[in-house]
Parts: sequence; C-alpha cells; structure tokens
Amino acid sequence: MSPHAGKAGLTPHTLAFVESPVQLLNVLEWAHLRAPRAEEAPGGGLTLVVLSPTDPMTRGQLRRMADLARDEGHTVRWEEARGGPAAPFQTIGGLTRLLRKADRIVMGDPFSRYVQLLLTITRARDLVVVDDGTATMEFVAQLASGERLVRWHRKGGRQGPRDLIFAPVSSSARRRLTPSTRRKVEIFSSMPIEEPPKGVTITANEFAWTRATFGPPRITKGADMVGTSLVETGVVDADRYVEAVSALAKTHGATRYFAHRRESTEKLHRLAVETGLEIVRPDLPLELIARRGPIGRTILSFPSTVVHTLPLALVGTEVRVAVCDIDPAWLTENASPRAQGFLSGVTGTAKDVHRLSAVSAV
Repeated sequence: MSPHAGKAGLTPHTLAFVESPVQLLNVLEWAHLRAPRAEEAPGGGLTLVVLSPTDPMTRGQLRRMADLARDEGHTVRWEEARGGPAAPFQTIGGLTRLLRKADRIVMGDPFSRYVQLLLTITRARDLVVVDDGTATMEFVAQLASGERLVRWHRKGGRQGPRDLIFAPVSSSARRRLTPSTRRKVEIFSSMPIEEPPKGVTITANEFAWTRATFGPPRITKGADMVGTSLVETGVVDADRYVEAVSALAKTHGATRYFAHRRESTEKLHRLAVETGLEIVRPDLPLELIARRGPIGRTILSFPSTVVHTLPLALVGTEVRVAVCDIDPAWLTENASPRAQGFLSGVTGTAKDVHRLSAVSAV
C-alpha cells in the first residue's frame, strides 16, 4: 500500500485522523451523512490519515477499511506512526503543512496523545469528534465538567511521569475542543448523550452508510458471542471472564465467539479449549461483519460499544442483541473505582437490547 495512496491532486480541506477500524468506519458514516456522493465531499475533499498501530489484527482491519474508504472516493494516507523512536517526529513533520491548511479536523480519539499533539498545530476552526466507542461517553462528560482528558479505565489512578510531562499538551487539546466564538465543535455519535457540553453540536450516527452498503444479512438459528478486551485493560479478572463466557455460551447455545481486536492470543486459545466456542477473528468491524452475515439470531455481549451500535446496524432484521452485566466480583483489585458505574451505564443506556443478569461464574 502506498503511504499516500488515494485520489491524486486533491487538496484536503477536511483532514481526519484515525487509529482504529471503528474510528475509520465512523468517519465514513460522518462523510456519508454530510455528502452522500464523493464528488460533494465537504470542504472540497476528505483526506483520511491512518496513524497505524503495531498489532497485526488492528492493522489488518485498518487496511480493509482503508480500501473501503478509497472505494468511496476519499484520499487515504497511511502513516507508520509507531514504527520506531523517530516515527512520531517524522509523522508530525510530514503532516504539519496539511494540518495548517485544513479547514476542518475530524478525529476518532480525543484521548490519544498523538491526536492531542496534532491539535496544537492545526489552525482549523471546525473540529469534529466521531465515535471511538463507549469512550465517547466519558469524553463528553469530561468536556462538560472541564476535567482533564483521561480514559475511563484509568480514571482515579495515579498519574505517571509521562502523564505529568504531557499534561500541558493535554490541557491545550481540551481547550481547543471547547467551543468558542472562533471554533465550532461537533460530536458525531451513536452513544447516548443526554447533556451535551455547552455550545457543542451533537449529530446522531445511525449507521446509514453501513446499511446502504452491506446486507441485509442471512440469519442463522443459533447465537453468537462478542468478545471484550476488559481483561486486557485490567478491569476484569481473566479466570472470572472465562468462566462467565462458558456459562453464558451454555445457557444460550452460542457456538461462535467474535474476538475483540485487542484480545490476547493466550486468552483466546484458553477460551477455545475451555468453552468449545469457535473463535473468529473478524477482518472488519463487527457492525460490518454482522451486516454482511451470516449472523446468529441472538448476539450476546458484555457491556461494550456494540450494544449501542449493532441494533442500529441491524435495524429491520430479526437479530436480537442481549447484554450481560458485569458482576462486581469479576473486577480486579486494580480496576478503576469508576469501572463498575461506567460499565453499568453502558448497559443501562443501551436501546433495543435485551438485558441479562450477570451469569454465575463458579
């Protein structure tokens, strides 16, 4: 893949930064809502900058999503942003001219230090935050209260040396993401936002591009399960998680387990051996996988982004999304004090889902 592949000669007025497949999907949804046809792209064109991570599964999904973006007529610029000690300096240096010329910046993760650093360079007066999953809910709450930007599973923890060094950049990013007479801020989200920050425009993401591009899916009689990275982020104990997945699969007759891109190989192997589930590593975000099908009539999930997005992507089908609560006993001793309340909020605010009680993990 050429690092600067895409529509040749297009001067970017809208510059989007993504670091995950879901962020890229939501940029495509935003662009579709703003301009259903590529030739009517907002501001004269959209350039998608992929700040590539290092793990193979995420990179593979991002490459597939980048191909879909090109099919939509957008320019894609692939940056090996984490390819060594000098990579961040090379990436930022190579993007400075584009950042200064862009009229609008679209970003998928306002908590990202990379994105926060890039925000200090741009002169754009139109900023758009698209969904990065349930983290959007925390971002909105922190922006409204004027708090420092910190991911929910780290909230309440002690700041490390890197946090303290980066604090001025993070504070600058938060100020830039606060609307003013000189700057507009929009949040494009499928998450529930009941009290938007003052002056912020909220636009609903209803997955119109996904539904128009894929499906409807073939629906099977069984159940499928969606994995989560709560073990990898240190929130849920690994043994309790495996026991809960096993109990949930037996209760509902699940046969497939769609792995989260951040789940470790060791944990997935253990799940396959101890639960008998077929482990599936999706090559695209689950919203697209489910929309393409085949997909189970019931989709089982723990609290995560998909309990909000899958009902939207699968509207009009007979698929039921069921979410299982996280038992407080499953949390690790190092889990953030905020974890249980946040996860309960993710489940409680989800629409069009069937809520399951926490299964017994013994």
